Amino acid sequence: MSENIIKTKSFSFALRIVKLFQFLNQEKKEYDLSKQLLRSGTTIGALVRESEQAESKLDFIHKLAIAQKEANESDYWLEVLFQSAC
Repeated sequence: MSENIIKTKSFSFALRIVKLFQFLNQEKKEYDLSKQLLRSGTTIGALVRESEQAESKLDFIHKLAIAQKEANESDYWLEVLFQSAC
C-alpha cells in the first residue's frame, strides 16, 4: 500500500507547530496567539486520521473539509504572528 501523503504531511506540520508553540512561549512569552495556532495546527492531522475511519463517503468528505478549515485558520494565525513580529 502506498504512503498517505496527506497523513504524513499533516503529522509533520503538527510537529512543527508544537515546536513553534514551545519557542513562542519560552523565548517570546507569547501565549494567546500561539495557543490558537497550536489548537488549529494540530487539529488538522487529527481530523485526517479520523477521516480514515469515516462511516461513509460523506463523513470522510466532511472530516477533510473541517481539516481544510483548520488549515486555513492556521494560516491566518501564522500570518498574524508574522505580521506582528512576535
